[in-house]
Amino acid sequence: MSEIRSRAGTTLDEIRPTNTPEAADRSPALAQAVAAPLTRAAIFLVATLNPGSENRATLRSLCGDLAALVRAVEFRDLEGGLSCVIGFGSDAWDRLFGRPRPAELHPFREIRAGARHAVSTPGDLLFHLRAKRMDLSFELATQIMARIGNAVSPVDEVQGFRYFDDRDLMGFVDGTENPRGAAAADAVVVGDEDADFAGGSYVVVQKYLHDLGAWNALSTEAQERIIGRTKLSDIELDDSVKPTSSHSALTTIVENGKEIKILRDNMPFGRPGHGEFGTDTLTQ
Repeated sequence: MSEIRSRAGTTLDEIRPTNTPEAADRSPALAQAVAAPLTRAAIFLVATLNPGSENRATLRSLCGDLAALVRAVEFRDLEGGLSCVIGFGSDAWDRLFGRPRPAELHPFREIRAGARHAVSTPGDLLFHLRAKRMDLSFELATQIMARIGNAVSPVDEVQGFRYFDDRDLMGFVDGTENPRGAAAADAVVVGDEDADFAGGSYVVVQKYLHDLGAWNALSTEAQERIIGRTKLSDIELDDSVKPTSSHSALTTIVENGKEIKILRDNMPFGRPGHGEFGTDTLTQ
């Protein structure tokens, strides 16, 4: 979409959210809540791992203790829906855990199409914190960063929020076609095809800045043709009138005659005083 600019320096390597690999006693790792319901607030925190064996040890220790940190903060409001998923980039996985490694884990491959460019930028770690209240996510992020300290260097941090009735800052409902319930887990969770990492998942994080002045100058009808859905009622346009270049058409992935479902947890963010309006996109 030409009305959206991809921000350099914010596309993360492909990541597999996971607990630490199975311990020496081979006890099974617990899957993280990668398909948890959408929340009203979230923090996307990306960092790189600093060199040194002591820093690697600090990160591995956090992996074992993260659940306890979440429980400690969550207990302040058990109805707050607090969760945290930690993911590791391809290079960081090798430095932290070695073999075996997830079969499909690899650095994000840059994509170019005319003037459009999806960049690949540094990012060893992703912390995706979600809750019904921002203060819960904020407190957990604070505790995590206090724990790992100088072991990492922050690259990017976005505090996202739900905008009215689950719309993005361009005014359209976001995430309508997300799979739900068991279908969501089926779409994103690794299965027997990579048995060592069953229960894990892969994620790509992107950050978009919107030129809202240019977007709002378009007519509602033009916006609907770009998105592929009606703006007010969120109904998908009929294929007879929906352009093949629309957002909904381009994000429908079909392989061997079967639609491949993806799970998106997109959150608006912005700084109106700086003219910054955007969407942080987490795709699994």
